[in-house]
Amino acid sequence: MKCESGKSEQALPGQPCNLDKPCRSYRKKRRGAAVVEFAVVAPVFFLLVFGMIEFGRMVMVQQVITNASREGARRAVLDGATTAEVTAAVNDYLTTAGISGGDLEIAVTPNPPSDAGFGEPVSVAVSVPFHQVSWIPTPMFLGDTPMSASTVMRRESVQ
Repeated sequence: MKCESGKSEQALPGQPCNLDKPCRSYRKKRRGAAVVEFAVVAPVFFLLVFGMIEFGRMVMVQQVITNASREGARRAVLDGATTAEVTAAVNDYLTTAGISGGDLEIAVTPNPPSDAGFGEPVSVAVSVPFHQVSWIPTPMFLGDTPMSASTVMRRESVQ
């Protein structure tokens, strides 16, 4: 390798070689390349990030409404249970988890649950549209997809 003196010798790391000038000018010509590459990759990257956030939130909300319907069904199978108590139990669970709103639907079958006899099924269904629980202002992928969960348990009562 030839260094500044033009002699053929091994260059030390601190010594500039004749190759530095062409490399330096090549790097100067490529300054805008990183900006262009970022402009191409950034939309795809942000789309993936927001998609992961949206689907992660969807899975979390699905688990929460499943647990809420389970809590409501546990309340509904007890003696003397009323629809208002079941609805309150579901709403309390959802509010604690940070889910509330006007489009939330809770259905108890039979209504009232005390109409079911010993061993008969009692169902509690919870439904909420995804746009109401999304962390993203306008959900890109799921939009108004209804999220629902239902739990059926057998009535516990004294015969």
